[in-house]
Amino acid sequence: MTAAPARRHPRSHRAGHLLGSYGLPVLTVVLFLLFSAALPETFPTRDNVSSILSNQSIPALLALGATLTIAAGRFDLSIGYGLGLAHVLVMHLIVTAGWPWQAACLAVVAGGALVGALNGAVVEYGRINSFIATLGTGSCMYALTGLVTDGSRIVPGPQGLPPAFTDLYDARFLGLPVPAYYVLATAAALWVLLERLPLGRYLYVIGSNPRAAEAIGIPVRRHSVHAFTGSGLVVGIAGVLLAAQQQTGNPSVGLDYLLPAFVGALLGSTTIRPGRANALGTLVAVALLAVGLAGIGQLGAQFWATPLFNGGTLLLAVGLAGYAARRRLSARPDPGPDAGPGPGGRDAPAADSPDGPAS
Repeated sequence: MTAAPARRHPRSHRAGHLLGSYGLPVLTVVLFLLFSAALPETFPTRDNVSSILSNQSIPALLALGATLTIAAGRFDLSIGYGLGLAHVLVMHLIVTAGWPWQAACLAVVAGGALVGALNGAVVEYGRINSFIATLGTGSCMYALTGLVTDGSRIVPGPQGLPPAFTDLYDARFLGLPVPAYYVLATAAALWVLLERLPLGRYLYVIGSNPRAAEAIGIPVRRHSVHAFTGSGLVVGIAGVLLAAQQQTGNPSVGLDYLLPAFVGALLGSTTIRPGRANALGTLVAVALLAVGLAGIGQLGAQFWATPLFNGGTLLLAVGLAGYAARRRLSARPDPGPDAGPGPGGRDAPAADSPDGPAS
């Protein structure tokens, strides 16, 4: 008779759960307090907090967009290229084509959703790994960005840009920068979608095991395209915000936001709901990155400290995400040798991995 596996002590299990779920928010608060103690005259000020909220609004939006596709087990590497294309298109339509700024913004946001749908179709119906597919489509976007700008900046004329357009980034409401509210609204919408709507539950099942999703009747390809479409929509919104911030069209600026976006999304999957990409976790991760970058910047760190911080945090995020997923699987009861693979199983064939072709 096989001996039953030893059960984990309830208190240690509870402590591990609390640490995994809420350790990152606590670390963010501790980091803020440490920097405040080291820089009491500059860091814990209203101006510094407002600056952090403004500067991190675009990376936060991109991280939320990446969260949507990661929930479905896909990776959209084109978001940085898409951000660059979106913001130069806004500037081109307003400055060069003479469009009203409202129409230009709506067109670019709709175009972002269309590009996202195209990415999803290439991945799902072309049966191409999402890393490779979105890297290819991103390269095409970069080429289109160069075509629109002719390799140079788009600079407004002497009259400048419409004040109402630049207020999309510069305005304040209740003492806080308006971009912070865009981030909160996007996070709330994403939380409702992933946690309260059937589509969100479908995406989690698809991201966990596409074969199991198809076995219970979930249209894997269609919902994966929906995830890419939503991600593209968020990228379009971020592109409009970047154009209002930069007030010029820079053809090479978008790639700077790619790594922070994925760091935020992957690190966010290790907190609040460990093992799952989730909107609240992404917000916490972005806050941690923002506090850390602002703190080391004010301490006089060299220029190379920022990419080092982002790269090191990305490695930590991937490691913690893998640990959280393994811990979640180990906490499930053993289904026995005759049970088939469940939605979170690791025994599905390679062809049915998150980026494998769904039959």
